[in-house]
Amino acid sequence: MAKINFGGVDENVVTREEFPLEKAREVLKNETIAVIGYGVQGPGQSLNLRDNGFNVIVGQRKGKTWEKAVGDGWKPGETLFEIEEACKRATIIQFLLSDAAQIELWPVVKKQLTAGKALYFSHGFAITYKERTDIIPPADVDVILVAPKGSGTSLRRMFLQRRGLNSSYAIYQDATGRAKDRVIALGIGVGSGYLFETTFQREVFSDLTGERGTLMGAIQGLLLAQYETLRENGHTPSEAFNETVEELTQSLMPLFAENGMDWMYANCSTTAQRGALDWMGPFHDATKPVFETLYKEVAAGNEAQRSIDSNSKTDYREKLNKELEALRNSEMWRTGAVVRKLRPENN
Repeated sequence: MAKINFGGVDENVVTREEFPLEKAREVLKNETIAVIGYGVQGPGQSLNLRDNGFNVIVGQRKGKTWEKAVGDGWKPGETLFEIEEACKRATIIQFLLSDAAQIELWPVVKKQLTAGKALYFSHGFAITYKERTDIIPPADVDVILVAPKGSGTSLRRMFLQRRGLNSSYAIYQDATGRAKDRVIALGIGVGSGYLFETTFQREVFSDLTGERGTLMGAIQGLLLAQYETLRENGHTPSEAFNETVEELTQSLMPLFAENGMDWMYANCSTTAQRGALDWMGPFHDATKPVFETLYKEVAAGNEAQRSIDSNSKTDYREKLNKELEALRNSEMWRTGAVVRKLRPENN
């Protein structure tokens, strides 16, 4: 583990150089890793582990997602099992179901958590809000976390491109004395670029804030507000979308992802630079109170409870699909579908 200075603050970071894949394989050579759930994170993490040479199996209920796993090469009775059977065979249980499904299936998983096993999460939700989820692990198992900073799809794509998606890691409970080696080895095994230290609580607080903020909620709100303003002032859908979304995602995001916001500014016109520097203050001042309120709601557990209440309802998927359909069918994103088709790589 190395101390890396981030903006004047030292943090504990583990890189592939100091903990190479060969070392990770050695640490986990006698382990059977069961990836429980083949939805958002499950495919990327399990396939990366398999391709990296680890002994990994998948636990999934039969149905459409089971068939997806079969399509990805997991073999029923050999590397693909019902959830309880996979947990029974495993020494490390990667609990990658949705938060609501984790609550539902916890009694099944807990029954198979015998002494010395490891319970692995990619989200701190279940443990941080254990009074609400009732997910309380036995004292004689390791409880660890590796949280890739992106979707399972991105994790897999970057792995296939021989890149890595950065991940946080945490240890909630070290019953065996091997929790640290286990969690770092798993983080390397699933394809992390580097691993930075956190806690279960900090992970879920930052994650819920980020999802509702700049990663998803805030960005959609900002994009829509600008798009609507342009449309209300006579701009066409194509012009409004290109100025709002296409230039951001196709031109500017790659620039500041490469070398930072200042470098992106330096590669824009002086008119754009001046305007950006002048207006970032008003946007900051307008949105900071929203972020402060959001963080307080996350820390108080209110956001967690809303998610539990909503996602535990039998019709939650139907309602979710209707909301997503409304988003997809809005003018801005119908315009986006046309713009994407017109990109040169699609013609």
